[in-house]
Amino acid sequence: MVAGIYVHHQVMPSNDMRPRQKTLVGMFNHVLTTYAEGFMSAFTRVHARSYGKPLGRLFDLYFPAPVFALTVRGRRTGAPRTVMLILTRDGDDLVVAGSNGGNPKLPAWYLNLREAGEAIATIDNRQIAVRFREVSESERERYWGLLTKNYRHFDTYDAMTSRKIPLGVLEPLNA
Repeated sequence: MVAGIYVHHQVMPSNDMRPRQKTLVGMFNHVLTTYAEGFMSAFTRVHARSYGKPLGRLFDLYFPAPVFALTVRGRRTGAPRTVMLILTRDGDDLVVAGSNGGNPKLPAWYLNLREAGEAIATIDNRQIAVRFREVSESERERYWGLLTKNYRHFDTYDAMTSRKIPLGVLEPLNA
């Protein structure tokens, strides 16, 4: 499987000093999100619409980690926007990274979430109202470790962007 192949050189990411391997999948995703944004936007829309259905399960196979749907109000239109994200849990909370595949730009969903402060997470067809909070600098290493343990390609995205990838926690509102 391609997801298990590593490139044979190490990189020194900006957020700490541990050497990491770039993955082929991570580099491929970086190229798509950076140079084929229209394609990736369409892929995300189709994936979100088909989540939980047979076609959606086929899309889920692309990611070597579980995924969930996050619906947040657009900061300009107020319309609900749904994206698919890697599912990383910390107890009842969900941990998210505004990686955008290492694209130099922050993802729109992250900017929307930062402004709205609340969203709906859909996991296995179960909707959960969540409140967003940005991860503090003192928490960053712990949450980054959870994210990369679950989906190692985040390290590649971090190595391929000049910006610091923001991290957030989604806390259930009725927990």
